[in-house]
Amino acid sequence: MGHGGGGALSAELVRHVFAPAYGNGTLAALADSAVLDLGGARLAFSTDTFVVRPLFFPGGSIGDLAVNGTVNDLAMSGARPAYLSCAFVLEEGVGTAVVARVAEAVGAAARTAGVQVATGDTKVVEAGHGDGVYLCTSGIGLVPDGVDIRPQRAVPGDVVIVSGPVGLHGVAVLSVREGLEFGVEVESDCAALGGLVEAMLAATRDLHVLRDPTRGGLAAALCEIAAAAGVGVVVQERSVPVPPEVANACGMLGLDPWYVANEGRLVAFVPRAEADAVLAAMRAHPLGAGAAVVGECTADHPGMVVARTGLGGTRVVDLPLGEQLPRIC
Repeated sequence: MGHGGGGALSAELVRHVFAPAYGNGTLAALADSAVLDLGGARLAFSTDTFVVRPLFFPGGSIGDLAVNGTVNDLAMSGARPAYLSCAFVLEEGVGTAVVARVAEAVGAAARTAGVQVATGDTKVVEAGHGDGVYLCTSGIGLVPDGVDIRPQRAVPGDVVIVSGPVGLHGVAVLSVREGLEFGVEVESDCAALGGLVEAMLAATRDLHVLRDPTRGGLAAALCEIAAAAGVGVVVQERSVPVPPEVANACGMLGLDPWYVANEGRLVAFVPRAEADAVLAAMRAHPLGAGAAVVGECTADHPGMVVARTGLGGTRVVDLPLGEQLPRIC
């Protein structure tokens, strides 16, 4: 299970199994989506699989995740998402009403995100060999001229911005799965971020890095970017927006909100000269109203993320080994 958690074990699996087997320069970037030159156009291409349990949770469903997760991966390259494929893997015995409800969620999320589900597939496995419904989505989109967004572009001096409060999705799924009550219903932040990214690009085409902090949360996203670019990242602990309900739930369960998955947030690394304009554009968009500057890149401690605590101390933020909360996407 740890190898599917988006942490160090996942990275090890990719480095030692998949990357050597596929062996090409396009894959080597290991970004949220691959950017391809095809017929004179620059296309972003991404694929993802969704095995969340339960299928429906406060603020969304596996159908919403399947669309928004792939749309967001495309948007993290600066692309305008256009078309998706969607494959259903169904377990024998799952009710057609459940399948219909998931399909309707896929269609509604696609319309909201401004994309079309252009093709798909269906497979059925024997009872006991699945968990109701699994989805696999792939997507393509066009990357505008002059846009070059990838993890390797982070440089010392960049400002790190988070688009809103973190940890909501993972806690929302956990609360339903385990039947936990935290005094208030926690809803997933699941959303398509293409419109927010377009607003940011309207402020400046010179966005260096975008990443949606899904599995492994904010901490994993920052660690992956620091390692890819060979820069240090310093985060002000008190600047990271953590909702009270998430902080309370994580405190009760012994979890760190920085490692809890999000499905409607992004992390941006932008040049300092452009940071105010980008932050203003984000805050003017509904999905970026809670955007905050949380840190900066530095030439010190390359490849490492550190947090400045409220007491003036410093702690190292490590890539998680596996997943605090499995099966959250």
